[in-house]
Amino acid sequence: MSRSALLQPEPAPVPAAEWNAVEIRYPFAKEASVGPLDLAIRPGERVLLLGPSGSGKSTLLLTLTGLIPDSIPAQVQGRISLFGKDVGTRKPWGWSPQVAQYFQDADQTLCGMRVEDELAFALENRAWPPQRILDAVSDVMRRVGIPDEWRHRRSAQLSGGERQLVALAATLIQEAPLFVADEPTAHLAPQAARRLHSLLTTRDGACSILIVDHRLDGLIESIDRMIVLGRDGTIVAEGEPRRIFRDKRALLKAQGIWRPAASALDAALAEAGIASRAAPLSVTEALAHLDPATAPRLLIDAARPIVETYVASCRSQDDVAAICNAPVLVHLERADCAPFLGPTVLRGIDLAVHKGEILGVLGRNGAGKSTLGLCLAGLLPLKAGKRHGPAGGYAFQRPENQLVAGTVREELATALPDRMSAGEKAAHVATALESWSLTALAKNHPFELSQGQKRRLALASLTIADRWPLLVLDEPMAGLDAHGAEHLSREILALRDKGRTVALITHDMDLALKLCPRSVVVGEGGILAEGPTAVLMNDRALLARAGLAEPSCGDAMRWLETAAC
Repeated sequence: MSRSALLQPEPAPVPAAEWNAVEIRYPFAKEASVGPLDLAIRPGERVLLLGPSGSGKSTLLLTLTGLIPDSIPAQVQGRISLFGKDVGTRKPWGWSPQVAQYFQDADQTLCGMRVEDELAFALENRAWPPQRILDAVSDVMRRVGIPDEWRHRRSAQLSGGERQLVALAATLIQEAPLFVADEPTAHLAPQAARRLHSLLTTRDGACSILIVDHRLDGLIESIDRMIVLGRDGTIVAEGEPRRIFRDKRALLKAQGIWRPAASALDAALAEAGIASRAAPLSVTEALAHLDPATAPRLLIDAARPIVETYVASCRSQDDVAAICNAPVLVHLERADCAPFLGPTVLRGIDLAVHKGEILGVLGRNGAGKSTLGLCLAGLLPLKAGKRHGPAGGYAFQRPENQLVAGTVREELATALPDRMSAGEKAAHVATALESWSLTALAKNHPFELSQGQKRRLALASLTIADRWPLLVLDEPMAGLDAHGAEHLSREILALRDKGRTVALITHDMDLALKLCPRSVVVGEGGILAEGPTAVLMNDRALLARAGLAEPSCGDAMRWLETAAC
């Protein structure tokens, strides 16, 4: 071999996935939903795709195996390739050996079969030997944390979070060289989300991962590269997470893109000139250089009011005692609760919800939170016991379950009372469209919207009228971008100020701590604990028992305790 040949650099590896000059436009749309953009996923790389609702994240993923435009009509310009081959050379199903894809809606992955059959389905299609399939099913159930007693349950009978776990396991079991996941932890309890993040980011040089997820804490530490889409569907930032979250902080905030919990604290410390040198990805990292045992006292004293302000912004400031002295709006008395056509899952429930209260309902997947919420709203009859109080409105986990009209505008108008005049309805609808950032989508069919946009529409239709004194919101933040979540938080607080009552079912511990002065923890067939949310979240044994985790500001609260000594 010649000397010149030896000096030649090795050719770059073929990307696992690549988009070249890609632009995607849906039928009748005036503008492209995505692009133009160029993007490549390198072999073995862990990539996080971020962007506001409607920026085209899911659309981009659906082009990867040709589902767009093969199954979903759209005009696609440019070239999309997988492992160096044009996507259009195969049908979408032909890429299954190379690409395992988890869809935003778990029901798009599942077939309604028994859990073990759902997990075995892809491997049976590959004609694996039966014993090898059984071993693989058992292994993925163990890794994902699916109990063995679920094996013979039909996936359609599981809760939303349980179905998400099964769908993720059914995708992971394929062990494809490219794993694509769209909002894989949106409905998972904290412990389950942490386990899934660990599985998705475990180092394996042979596997590439492209993930869309709004739950950043616990994930971004393992991400190699971030790609950020703007509202116009183009790439507005790309690079290493630490650099983007600090250097592009203002851009991310303006675009309504989620940032890690440490970002706000880092910004406040930076304004005072005492931020850490390296951009932090967690609250622990943001405070590491301010260790009360080693850092100068002057530095600690300068940081304390900043951390106190940060912690205060994370916690509800409402008086729990005053709330509990308010009149009771809805009361469950010795109630046994069961899902529709299902067995009793909660027994002997005694729970009073007070007028003007925002009550948090917390617990692991499958604990019975949604069943309890439906009973609180009066939508499910009790198996035993009594319910006292007026009927309530309910926002379902899947917004599609409550969308019935032909356009976004009609959906909102339908939710208003018949006694309103046409002019009054038009004014209310226009206000709601503007408030929920849906004006540009007023003429669209609700099912044409992104998941985050559907969520906003469902919540807008539920809150546009003063019909319900009690509103039960079941995982309302799932799929929302940061702007949408902030808006919903303001709406919930405004409802409270008007004297209306909200029961908030959530796995988001930060949200519960900020909005809910009082919470109940559901588990083991009943209510494990009830009391001030801040107190419950300081009980590590309870959180572990219930499959929950402490809020992101937990380390900051402990830092304050240590700094005061």
